[in-house]
Formats: sequence, structure tokens, C-alpha cells
Amino acid sequence: MGPEDLTELLADLLGEDDRILVGPQSSDDGAVIRLDEDKAMVQTLDVITPVVDDPYLYGQIAAANSLSDIFAMGAEVATAMNIVAFDGCNHPRSVLKEILAGGADKVRECGGLLVGGHTIEAPEMTYGLSVTGFVHPQRILRNDTPRIGDRLLLGKPLGMGILTTAIKADMLPEELVVRVAKILAQLNYRASLALRSFDVSACTDVTGFGLAGHAWEMSGRGRVTLAFDYETLPIVAEAGEMAAMGLIPGGSHRNRAYLTDKVQWRAEHGDDILFYDAQTSGGLLVAVREEEAEALLKRWRNEGYEEAAIIGEVLPPVEKAMLVR
Repeated sequence: MGPEDLTELLADLLGEDDRILVGPQSSDDGAVIRLDEDKAMVQTLDVITPVVDDPYLYGQIAAANSLSDIFAMGAEVATAMNIVAFDGCNHPRSVLKEILAGGADKVRECGGLLVGGHTIEAPEMTYGLSVTGFVHPQRILRNDTPRIGDRLLLGKPLGMGILTTAIKADMLPEELVVRVAKILAQLNYRASLALRSFDVSACTDVTGFGLAGHAWEMSGRGRVTLAFDYETLPIVAEAGEMAAMGLIPGGSHRNRAYLTDKVQWRAEHGDDILFYDAQTSGGLLVAVREEEAEALLKRWRNEGYEEAAIIGEVLPPVEKAMLVR
């Protein structure tokens, strides 16, 4: 299923109301409802299956992934509720407690309140959060409004889908597993706060549709062209090695099949699967005024996003919505 397919399926079910400032039509990161002139409510939810063996780390990563949509909209987290499918037949309740503890710690880290949730018995473990946040109606960050001439920044490295697949196959050394888990569990909270000091025209987080899929959405599906400089893309080197061994998640293959005709590559780069790799808890992808790009990059790195990078620019529309040069 492509990035806009779900929106098409739901089109006849969703109502229209002047209070809806951001709905599903743009495949944005969250829904935004106007409460009054000075406050809007942002709502989102997401769940994932385990990507690491440690239940506490899994809880942290799943929560970071869910919370990220609020940060991508420029909002503050207010409350969160757990969504859990737990295999109680094969796992002790202590495992569930560790998962929920990891999630709770991430909610607290960004100043949110965990206020409950819902748990069901299921054969496949699933965990995530339903999150509510708030933002001023004039400060909402959209995912499809980049300004021509802006520079593109990415807050976290690529390759997480491939690397978590390798973790499940027990193919990574312990020190790399620790590094991957640290990247996945890092909140985009401070990265989002930093954006308030800069002239940002668009923002999204890179998750299941990969960099290519979220760039397609950011382009307004071809309204502008996003040009990426291949050599600047932050990629965990071992991800390329694992991809060469065939340790590629199905979602990454589906992303490439759906999006490859929307990308123009320089011949020497091929059609690199890492550009399409389905991420979990990926970094923010931001379009910011060119003269502010270096300052934002420095700010992000000072805030702990050590592998953040300036990766391209927004161009007037050409034949393809994305260029990789």
C-alpha cells in the first residue's frame, strides 16, 4: 500500500468541518483540530512489533516512534495512552511491565502525561501510543509545504529497517545492536523544539515509507522537486553490508516498487534500497531557509543528533518529484 492509498480508502468515511485544520488528505503526521484562536489539538497513534529483544528498550523505541508525529507537527505532547497486544501465554507479565516502563519513561522525557490505555491478548506482540498534543494554530508544521530554495536536513541516520531485520536474524554484534537501539529510542523532541528558532517551511518524520516515501509526500506529490545529494545522506555503514546479504524488510521492497518511478538517480548510485528503507522512529526531515541551514544543523548536533546532516534542497518541479544526484 502506498502513502496515499489509505487516504483514498477513507475518503468517503471522513467528514468535513471548519474545525479540522489538518486532516488526512495530505497524509500529514497528525490530525489537527482548532479549539480556539490560540490553541489547536494534535492527535496521532502508532504501534510497532518488537524490533529488539530487550522489552524495556522495545517500549522506549515504540513510544519514541509514536510521539514523533507530535513533534513533526511542531506541537507539545500533552497526554499519551498505551495500546498493547500482548502474548500472555508465552511471556510473563514482567515482560509487559518492562515494555510499559520503557514507554512511560519516554512520555515523561518530553513532559507528557501517561493516562492509561488498553491491552488485549494476541499471538503477536504489538505496542505503541495514542498521543494528544497542542500547538498554536499559526505554528503548525505541515509535511507538504516546502519552499523552493530551502535546504533539506535529516536528523537521524538511515538504515534502521535493514539493521533491525539483521537484529532479528542475530547477525549484528552487540555493540552495533546497542548503537541502533540508542538511535531508535532517541526522541525527536529537542530537534522539534530547536525548529522554533528557525524559518522552517515543512517538516515530517521519516518512518515506514522510508526517506523516499516521506520525501514524495513532502514534495506535494510533485508540486516541487526534492533534490538529494547522495554522498551527504547519513547512513549507518553496516546497513549497506546487511542489505547486500539480503536482510531487507518487506516494507522497504514495497516502498521501492511503489516509488521508483518517481525518483531520478545518477547512474553511478543505482536505485539504492537504503533510500527506500522502512524506518522505525526515524529522524525529522525539514525544509529550512538556505541561510539558516548550517545554524540549524549545528543546533541539532549540539542537542545530541550527532549524525544529522544537510542532505539536499527544494527545487522547482521537474520531471521527477525526487532527484538523487
